[in-house]
Amino acid sequence: MTARSQAYLWAAQRASAMVLAVCVLVHLATIIYAVRGGLSATEILGRTHGSFFWAAFYVVFVLAVSVHAAIGVRAVLIEWVGLRGKLLGTAVHLTALIIAVLGLRAVWAVIA
Repeated sequence: MTARSQAYLWAAQRASAMVLAVCVLVHLATIIYAVRGGLSATEILGRTHGSFFWAAFYVVFVLAVSVHAAIGVRAVLIEWVGLRGKLLGTAVHLTALIIAVLGLRAVWAVIA
């Protein structure tokens, strides 16, 4: 892998970490607000149903997680397993795809 590619991965992981920091704070604040307000799961789902804002927020959250986690898994596979080449690329892309599909499916279930 070239130095340029490594720099892009480094930047992508740092950028996704910044997005995740904001998303986690908003998510936790929302949970605290809902729990302190005594909202039930049914009431929470009623409020999120059809909401463009929450759909967009959680899509960004899921995509940031999939990028961040896949790059982290890549580092683990290189350092601990010694994986290289096409198999490494396949494993990393598959990790990102699985996380994105499962996460987006969960967003769809909550929003739709």
